[in-house]
Amino acid sequence: MPVNEYGQMIGEPVDDTPGVLPSLVRIEGRYTILEALSVEKHAEDLLAVYGPDTPRDMWTYLFQEPVADMEELVNLLNQMLAREDRFFYAILDRETGKAMGTFSLMRIDQNNRVVEVGTVIFSPKLRGTRIGTEAQYLLARYVFEELNYRRYEWKCDALNLPSRRAAERLGFVYEGTFRQAVIYKGRTRDTDWLSMIDKDWPQVKTRLEAWLVPENFDKNGKQYKSLREL
Repeated sequence: MPVNEYGQMIGEPVDDTPGVLPSLVRIEGRYTILEALSVEKHAEDLLAVYGPDTPRDMWTYLFQEPVADMEELVNLLNQMLAREDRFFYAILDRETGKAMGTFSLMRIDQNNRVVEVGTVIFSPKLRGTRIGTEAQYLLARYVFEELNYRRYEWKCDALNLPSRRAAERLGFVYEGTFRQAVIYKGRTRDTDWLSMIDKDWPQVKTRLEAWLVPENFDKNGKQYKSLREL
């Protein structure tokens, strides 16, 4: 631990070059494609993700509710894209080319090189799949290796245990709970904070890549080794 001229412990020196804003257009993985969200390209597919036929319980911990129809979805997507503080991406099944979910990079602090992954809305068909996991891997790799950010955050309702477990499975570390942090849908929310930092990334990356290799899955797509085992 460094010590200053007064004998006080201080933080390690670090490059204080500000981070750049995301400019991701398209990233291809083995199972997944990430694309900058587009109403023209993705709205038709995303009606099955945001629409009235989605399970009601998937919206409990989200700030919004499902849309009623295509017109409402298009309006919502346009509102999302109009935001200058968030960058939204569609998650595509590489085999079919269909969009199966969205997420965003948000709460971007360029000076401290901190960014959060949020507004994660997955089709139920995407959960627990290689596509969903690889999508998170591709975005994390982009954050650390191309944008050169130091800290990558995940936040969720403290009662949303599936979200917290998903984050920890991916390599995010629980840091604490902010009590009464948010009011949404007429109720209070304690918020769990988790993060991954640049020092964590090499080990997390190795584990994710080992899990994603085709040899880790049988012909039906069932994993041989879980991420937790690896």
